[in-house]
Amino acid sequence: MTFGVVRWPAFWRKAFSSLAIGNYRLYFIGQVVSLSGTWMQTVAQSILVLDLTHSGTLLGLTIGARFAPLLLFGPIGGVIADRANKRNILYVTQALSGLLALAFGVLTSAGLIRIWIVFVLAVALGMVNVFDTPARQAFIPELVPASQVRNAVTLNSISANMARILGAAIGGGITAVLGLAFCFALNAASFLAVIVTIALMTDSAIAATPSRPREKGELRAGLTYVRTRPQILLPLIMVAVVGTLAWEFQVSIPLIANGTFDRGAGTYGAMTATMGAGAVVGGLVSASRTSGRGVSLAFAAIGWGIAITAAALAPTLATEYAALVFVGYGAITFNALAKTTLQLASAPEMRGRVMALWGLAWQGSTPIGGPIVGVVAADLGPRFGLLIGGVPTIIVGLLVLPALLRSAPTTSDRPEDAAARDTAVGQAP
Repeated sequence: MTFGVVRWPAFWRKAFSSLAIGNYRLYFIGQVVSLSGTWMQTVAQSILVLDLTHSGTLLGLTIGARFAPLLLFGPIGGVIADRANKRNILYVTQALSGLLALAFGVLTSAGLIRIWIVFVLAVALGMVNVFDTPARQAFIPELVPASQVRNAVTLNSISANMARILGAAIGGGITAVLGLAFCFALNAASFLAVIVTIALMTDSAIAATPSRPREKGELRAGLTYVRTRPQILLPLIMVAVVGTLAWEFQVSIPLIANGTFDRGAGTYGAMTATMGAGAVVGGLVSASRTSGRGVSLAFAAIGWGIAITAAALAPTLATEYAALVFVGYGAITFNALAKTTLQLASAPEMRGRVMALWGLAWQGSTPIGGPIVGVVAADLGPRFGLLIGGVPTIIVGLLVLPALLRSAPTTSDRPEDAAARDTAVGQAP
């Protein structure tokens, strides 16, 4: 088997090395297009809810409705991802996501959309993501050799941040000029990009985990597997704490812009773009690093927590923007390290279940963390909405650091393991 490597100039070798691998390059392109469409729909859906209800509370509930299925059923999606072919799962989930976006567009265009329909479609999309998220995350190590997993995961995070900036900006413009329905329709079409790029992949270059029949106790076996491995359990605990309290910027940043600096949507947009720019820079730096220890995740948490705390305490708008650059930098660094650590520390047959727990901790915690941050910011002030994320992030990094130093290193720490897998899957020289 060969991964179909093509050679690029030396300048690109480190930061973009995994894009030289044909199948991953196709995956990356599909993700950029699809995630841009998703952010276009996110903007359109928010505007739609406000047009229908004029209620910020209902807007928050619709966001929570999308992530609630991950909170309730996330681990089940991981079991399916470990049992079935991940490529086939993505065919189904991407097609269903496209149909749900099309339903949004058709109902909005026909004037039939109602808030209860928005809730139903949001929950339905959340149910699709229960199976899509672990399959999509666990698919990456099947496309690249172990030595390239960190780079591939980081570039995937960069693509998500680029899509967030571009998709939100384009979505706002399209909504203003062509209307909400057109935004939903474009998102529906964007899912075709993923389906087409997956179909174009070279079968022999995918190190797919063999499908297996259903067995009893698979979910329990996955939880036991995680519980007995500190190099997996500790990062998941960190992700759960940080995902619940720190990764709620959709709540805290608008409140900082409006409540602390008395500015409007323009400033909020600029703050989001500033964070996105910092994330892209952080992603490129992280992608250029070819090795790292598991304890790097603890140091990343400490640094990110300091940046969030600095943003909470920034006295002027200029210093706020400066701090948010580092918040974005820290966010992508922590997230990429967490996903890389978990994927490389997990056995292939358990990777779907482990990444489902990552999705539960990182995204499924939004229905819990969002209201907590909102209440704290409302009672104590907008700055505390950031502080409640920054300070615990520092603390959890400090607490977990000694334990990670004592725990066994992950495969990312052992070049011989990466080389062994590269040989096993037939990496081209």
